[in-house]
Amino acid sequence: MHCASLVFLVFYFTLFVIFLFITFITISFITIIMIMIIIINNLLKLRSKLDSHVANQLFVEHKHKFMYCEVPKVGCSNWKRTIFLLQADLNAEASEIEHDHIHQTSLIKKLVTYPPAIQKEFLNNYTKVMFTRHPLERLVSAYRDKLLHSEPFYSITVANQIRAMFRKNKNSSEKVSFQEFVNFIIAKPPSTLDIHWKPMFLLCDPCNIHYDVLGKYETLGLDSEHVLKVIGAPESLHYPSLKRYGSEKRTNGDITLEYLRQLNSEQIEKIKKLYEMDFFLFNYTMKYEDYFSLND
Repeated sequence: MHCASLVFLVFYFTLFVIFLFITFITISFITIIMIMIIIINNLLKLRSKLDSHVANQLFVEHKHKFMYCEVPKVGCSNWKRTIFLLQADLNAEASEIEHDHIHQTSLIKKLVTYPPAIQKEFLNNYTKVMFTRHPLERLVSAYRDKLLHSEPFYSITVANQIRAMFRKNKNSSEKVSFQEFVNFIIAKPPSTLDIHWKPMFLLCDPCNIHYDVLGKYETLGLDSEHVLKVIGAPESLHYPSLKRYGSEKRTNGDITLEYLRQLNSEQIEKIKKLYEMDFFLFNYTMKYEDYFSLND
């Protein structure tokens, strides 16, 4: 009887241990699931609030329920002129609006100036538009526009930063070369880059904002007219083709290739890596020599 009792005792003790083990595992599993749910909910709450850097790129035009994401070097000055004219009931001509004025005016509103709840309402109900350009052509355009002209912040402040980083002679006053410009860009985290050469997907966040129209610089005129038709703009309003430096040729495929050929293979690979998501999301090929040859 003693042996039988011992066997039963061991048996029930084993069952009790198994029960405790299963209970512990179940509680642990449930706890882990609950923690994961809390983390996911917190992440969703974070994503529900638009990043302020992205909201700062979005311009709102209320009459036509239109929202435009500014991507510098992709016709943004003329799009901002167009927004101004949409609001002004065509009481002005695009050619009358100076480049500096359109980038400084407070008359065209940014999404970032509205509370989060209002931002969400606009994002849900307005026609949202973004324009893209081949990442490498946009890069060359930014270099030519900002580093080769006399705009003080870029031609002096940024240029001096680049010279300090890459030149032995810190007092050298020669213009920043395209190679130095590229080295400067690839040395920095993408999120910290100036908006004129920051990757387009970081500016406009197309993975989280559903754009109704995704136009391309390569077909800028046609795509812009399509946008104006979609939002119900006056038939007399057309997208302007004004250029800041009228005597200078626009950056095209030939000019882009001319600059890219100044880079070594390591620089090319790093710059491709920087704009990898732009190439992928906006359907541009990294085989840039073929691309520009076909499009010119």
